[in-house]
Order: sequence, then structure tokens, then C-alpha cells
Amino acid sequence: MPLKPFTWNTDSVDRKIFLLKPRGFCAGVVRAIDVVKIALDLYGPPVYVRKEIVHNKHVVDELRSAGAVFVEELDEVPVGARAIFSAHGVSPAVRLQAKERRLEVIDATCPLVTKVHLEAVKFGREKYSIVLIGHKDHDEVIGTLGEVPQSSYLVETVEDVDRLELADPNRVRYLTQTTLSLDETREIITRLKQRFPQIQGPPAQDICYATENRQMAVKAISEAIDLLLVVGSQNSSNSKRLVEVAENFGVRSYLVNDRGDVELSCLEGVKNVGVTAGASAPEHLVQELIEFLHDHGFREKEEIEMVDEDVRFSLPAELTVSLR
Repeated sequence: MPLKPFTWNTDSVDRKIFLLKPRGFCAGVVRAIDVVKIALDLYGPPVYVRKEIVHNKHVVDELRSAGAVFVEELDEVPVGARAIFSAHGVSPAVRLQAKERRLEVIDATCPLVTKVHLEAVKFGREKYSIVLIGHKDHDEVIGTLGEVPQSSYLVETVEDVDRLELADPNRVRYLTQTTLSLDETREIITRLKQRFPQIQGPPAQDICYATENRQMAVKAISEAIDLLLVVGSQNSSNSKRLVEVAENFGVRSYLVNDRGDVELSCLEGVKNVGVTAGASAPEHLVQELIEFLHDHGFREKEEIEMVDEDVRFSLPAELTVSLR
């Protein structure tokens, strides 16, 4: 999506907040949270959720208080119970385990993550080596690698690419985790193409629209701000990437779970502060941060809308049937 043209006023006497838009929940996160809430309304608690439904402590705590039970693995779920897969997706081995335990599964995997899984399966059937660009401990990456484990290779850095040894260097495809830094991924892909000239990626990039939009907004505003505060949890990949993007542009940046994480010392000498939120951070946390900043001298606020986001995803078929 093209960014909107805009200008900003940095000549204000007061300290100022630049509030970026879009920010916060993406369509996949909205869908995943709705899945848990609707399941609780339809079937009543407990409803079991494998892993965090999205990577945000506040969201998880809210759903837990409503009756959701979060587990690390499916062997913690009673046989025959109802279980929800998180937005980050799962491997075929997890789906098999759910079937063996006769679980009533509701799949809240983000459709954009499912797209990556399907691409991995396709490349695997065509006997390609698959290079997945991503972070090894992230739930999304673990699930994607599980699709074709025998021929998938994970790289996190350019140096990892240099160490790759593949069965056939002429039959290689690459995929990416959906929440990566655009710039970092571009460097890795460039190196992959240098090492494996025949390599190809998916027809459309795997990094999701929301990740891209939030990163582009941070880049666009970077010259106008002295500090960036990103609302998001420490285990949120896309939130951490926003911090990295700002720092790469020379802007001091912090990832904060909520207003309680902001140390007053970081505001010293700051005239213009940018505020955004990762794709799994609730809007009320952003507004509470705005109030906090206002109470500490940031009297002006300007919302900078970079691009319209109107993406919506339909509910999983398992819920749609029950709702009918």
C-alpha cells in the first residue's frame, strides 16, 4: 500500500507526541482474539488455547480471566476437550496429536501464516530445499519448519546463509517469517541470491501487510522525533522489529509493555516523541501511554496516518458452522 503524503510541525513550543497510524491490532490478531471470545460465548469455559493466542501479556490475561486456559502443549488438554491453535500456527505433528486426543480443534492461525505453510508444502512436494528466514524460537517458525522438516533450513543472519550446505544448490526456494524487519530480510535475500543464483521466493512476499505498514511509518517519521516508544510485549517479534527500525535510523527507541515500563529518565531532553504499537498490542494501552506522556509535559498530540488498513479475515470454518 502506498504511504500517504504528509507534513508535520516540529516548531511547537510544547513537547509533542506524534501518534502513528496504523498501529496496534492487525486483522490476524483481531480474528484470533475474536475466536477465543466467541468460543467462550458459544461453549462456555473452559476453552483451552495452545500457547499464547497472540504475543501480548495483557490480551492473554484478559482472556484467561474470561475462562480461557492457556497451555504449552496439547498433552495438558483433557482428552475430547475443545482446543484453539494460536495465531502463529502449528506443525502437522501438533495437528496429529490433537486428532489422537480427539480434541475439538478451532484453528485461529493467521491466514497469512497459513499462506507460508502452504508454500512450504508446495515447495517440499516439488523436491526443493527450503530456506526459511526467521527466528528459531518463534512459534510461527517452529510451525513452518514442521511442514517439511527433512528439507527445510533456518537462517537468521547473512552469516547463516554463508554456512548453508544444500543437497542441490540449483533447486532452492526461500520463505520468510511474517513479522521480520524488511531491511534485514532484504539483506539476507540478497546474499541467498548471490550464493544460489537459481533460488526463488514465493509469488508475493511473506512479510505481512501490517508489519510492513508499521515499519514504513516509523521510517517516515524518524527525522521528526527524538524518541520512539513502541507498545508491545517482549516476546512480540513485530514489536521488537519496530524498535530496531527506529534505532537503525538513529532514533532512541524503547519497547514498553505499558505505561508502567516508561522510565522518566528516558524523557529527559526529549521534545518530540513518537508512539506506535505492535500488531498484538491493545489500543487502550496506547491511550494510557498518551495520558502518561501528557501528564509529564507532552501537551500537544498529532496523529500521523500513513496508510489505510481495511483488511478483514473471516472466522474459522469450525466457528462459522456453530454460529449458524
